[in-house]
Amino acid sequence: MPYITANNLSIGYDGKEIIENINFTVNKGDYLYIVGENGTGKSTLMKTLLGLIPAIGGKMEFSPEVKNEIGYLPQQTEVQKDFPASVEEIVLSGCQRRMGFLPFYTKAEKAIAYENMDYLHVLELKNKCYRELSGGQQQRVLLARALCATKKILLLDEPVTGLDPKVTIEMYELIKRLNDEGITIIMISHDVKAAVKYADHILHIGSKLFFGTKDEYLNSKVGKNFLAMEGDEQDGNI
Repeated sequence: MPYITANNLSIGYDGKEIIENINFTVNKGDYLYIVGENGTGKSTLMKTLLGLIPAIGGKMEFSPEVKNEIGYLPQQTEVQKDFPASVEEIVLSGCQRRMGFLPFYTKAEKAIAYENMDYLHVLELKNKCYRELSGGQQQRVLLARALCATKKILLLDEPVTGLDPKVTIEMYELIKRLNDEGITIIMISHDVKAAVKYADHILHIGSKLFFGTKDEYLNSKVGKNFLAMEGDEQDGNI
């Protein structure tokens, strides 16, 4: 059974539809990029996947294996970047779903947090205040928090926004390594060049909808037009 299946899904806010007839599947081990023009509903889809807002129509199904085991790395606001908590506290908060009704973290949960901090090379920062970290360090901390929630599927919303080119590449390679180790990735990104480098499937949301493999996207009219448009915009910014 696929991890996630969307059939004729309609999404929006307060009953107002943004986009309809979204169809896609996510299988174990997939690396899915969600791309498209600004304001077309990418983040709304992510929030719908997380259950933060209800779908307006259609159907979305989760396999029992992942329904309650989804890690999330949100797009950060300036206020969140200034959050006055330690790195250890931030990462441990990813274990809250495991705690049930317990008012404290167990040794097992602390061990998971330390393991993920070590894996992402932020363990030595555990006592530092989150707001004192660089942008790349903050993203590694948030990724460690997301991994505390799951080892199966991660939802990432623009995880490289605001990072310099070197740190951006490091983050992309880190996420790819997680995928190679078996974690399913769903990522929203405006970086279509990264999408065609790292993804195995692409969901394009906009005036035209597309879902398929990366190769199918590259050979589709939707993909060719979007890649050409993004290339023109980047050339104009040089």
